[in-house]
Amino acid sequence: MRTPAGLFVTGNDTDVGKTYVAAMIARAVAAQGLRVGIYKPAASGCRQRDGELLSDDALMLWQAAGSPGDLHYVCPQRYAAPLAPHLAARAEGTELDALLLRRGLDYWRDRSDFVVVEGAGGLMSPLGDDEYVADLAHDFGYPLVVVAQNRIGVINQTLQTMIVAMTFRDGLDIAGIVLNCAPPADDDPSLATNREQLEMRSVPPVLAEVKFGQTEFVPPVDWPAVAASVGR
Repeated sequence: MRTPAGLFVTGNDTDVGKTYVAAMIARAVAAQGLRVGIYKPAASGCRQRDGELLSDDALMLWQAAGSPGDLHYVCPQRYAAPLAPHLAARAEGTELDALLLRRGLDYWRDRSDFVVVEGAGGLMSPLGDDEYVADLAHDFGYPLVVVAQNRIGVINQTLQTMIVAMTFRDGLDIAGIVLNCAPPADDDPSLATNREQLEMRSVPPVLAEVKFGQTEFVPPVDWPAVAASVGR
């Protein structure tokens, strides 16, 4: 089975715009004429639509990539409760399928030139009693893009994420950071210096800064080239 190039998008915290940035990456790669596969291994907090649970995050990713393949396979494990996926599964009387978490990517391998995987939460968000998002990132082998919201505390949180990535198992490859800007906050003076401080303190680069409401990377980022520049 072929293994297309790709990136694993994670966050330095919850609610940092991870799906929004992952969708921007998928849209940018598709605009280069590549077939983009998108995969979100599991999602909780899903809503009912036509008798099935729908992940709005999966829908956003799928549409950004040009609606390839079947939406069902973007996120094959979906749960209603707004809990960690394995706890949401148990709330529904079932268990998160650890094998499917990994094999779900197979659907996209043969029909894609590039794959964007979005994890659930941060690297140490649990996917079971003894498994974390970082385990999936390690098994897939794609370089990480760490999405960090530009706000007070971003330096500490992002550097902690880098330390986790570098020390987890035999280390996870890190492509870099995307600094995502929330609605402007006049009372947060750190917004003006966070990027400079991250660039000074982080070995992996700040690849892009996304302004509030921005839908394309400015300047453009060649994401396949970014992925190719990092490897185990």
